[in-house]
Amino acid sequence: MDGTEGNGGQPGPADRSHRSSVSSVGARAADVLVYLADDTMVPLAVENLPSLTAHELHQAVREVLQLPDVALDAFALWLVSPLLEVQLKPKHQPYKLGRQWQELLLRFTDAPDDDVAMDEPSLQFRRNVFFPKRRELQIHDKEVLRLLYEEAKGNVLAARYPCDVEDCEALGALVCRVQLGPYQPGQPTACALREKLDSFLPAHLCKRGHGLFAALRGRGTKAGTGEQGLLNAYRRVKEVAGSESEHEASLSPHYRAYLLKCHELPFYGSAFFHGEIDKPAQGFLHRGGQKPVSVAISLEGVHVIDSREKHVLLGLRFQELSWDHTSPEEEESVLWLEFDGDNEGTPVNKLLKIYSKQAELMSSLIEYCIELSQAAEPATPQESAAGPASAPGSSPPPTQHPQLRRQGSVVCSRIQHLSTIDYVEEDRGNSRTVLTQERLMRICKHSMYYLCNFSVSLELFQNKKGFFFWFSNGKRFTK
Repeated sequence: MDGTEGNGGQPGPADRSHRSSVSSVGARAADVLVYLADDTMVPLAVENLPSLTAHELHQAVREVLQLPDVALDAFALWLVSPLLEVQLKPKHQPYKLGRQWQELLLRFTDAPDDDVAMDEPSLQFRRNVFFPKRRELQIHDKEVLRLLYEEAKGNVLAARYPCDVEDCEALGALVCRVQLGPYQPGQPTACALREKLDSFLPAHLCKRGHGLFAALRGRGTKAGTGEQGLLNAYRRVKEVAGSESEHEASLSPHYRAYLLKCHELPFYGSAFFHGEIDKPAQGFLHRGGQKPVSVAISLEGVHVIDSREKHVLLGLRFQELSWDHTSPEEEESVLWLEFDGDNEGTPVNKLLKIYSKQAELMSSLIEYCIELSQAAEPATPQESAAGPASAPGSSPPPTQHPQLRRQGSVVCSRIQHLSTIDYVEEDRGNSRTVLTQERLMRICKHSMYYLCNFSVSLELFQNKKGFFFWFSNGKRFTK
């Protein structure tokens, strides 16, 4: 499992894919079903399924779909169920991992035993977490663009990618264009869009009232804010001159426009993990509790997302954080994120604790993404110099510079909603120092949360050989 990506308890593709990918098994042959992002299936008749690698099945899917060579890097095979999602390495053998699925669930999820016993993964052909957005901008094959569009659309509609209302409407308008064709004045009307609103906008923006008042209001011709905003955005979708010769070809610019808009989301293309964090203490007794979060990890950084409120709590680029994970035998696995912040105007170090049995997976993925980023840095100037020849000059900026965010945007960090350990080290300069017992005492002394749990916190920062060190930003805690 080293180097794989996982997710547990998240909405999205897993919710509609609780099914088996092996429909029949004989002595030597098997019919394998590989699911695409639009929920269609690619049936494969294969020999010696138990020994087949993910790379071999990936190649078979590409041949059936007649995809170009770029699909080898753009997509990967995933094992997906409602409880866990794992991106496979090329050398992995999907059949054998499927047979070990219950062991993986027990190791990486908190699912009840009954759910573990009933769970069964499906094999899915999805975007590769390690495929850079800058390379996605260079794709022109319409089928590859369509598959990427379908997956991004599913993540937006499932609110796995939190979006501001304005962005949801702009993205929904492009879906209208793909599904309904060019906008024609008066058709469709906003009320007609209302009937299919959940095909264009996330569910939390499609909520309608119940009861007599809602029924009476539904009979009228006046549209609600969701459908009216969607209709206005639909009107503004631009058509590309000279592309009307073929309907499918004319959709490629809209697939690309949808993906470019999604590129503005800092967590686009991430692997998602389930976890919980402590709520800020409230009241005289400082009672807090825990809240569920999604941890999104991509080539660009880490984002902690409130699973219920559908907004970002913390977003960090790799150069802005230090991290490690702990797996005490008697405590829940934890991912630790350390970053700079302030407390009432005073610069401090902040330490966030994420409870998750997938902490090991998250830590491995962070480490690998940093390695890939460091390896790619020397090639960046050459690629950017060659970029205008292979892609429109207006395409690269969304991936080169941070986007200006609306005030209160759902993609902005809400550090004030986090319960962190805050501490100051006046003599540490610009580098991390040894996390000694004396230093831990100082950290815990200034944290109300840990005053009652010092023995636990001390144990979490230790291992069998000694204490952890903190080095420069972008480094994991190392011994």
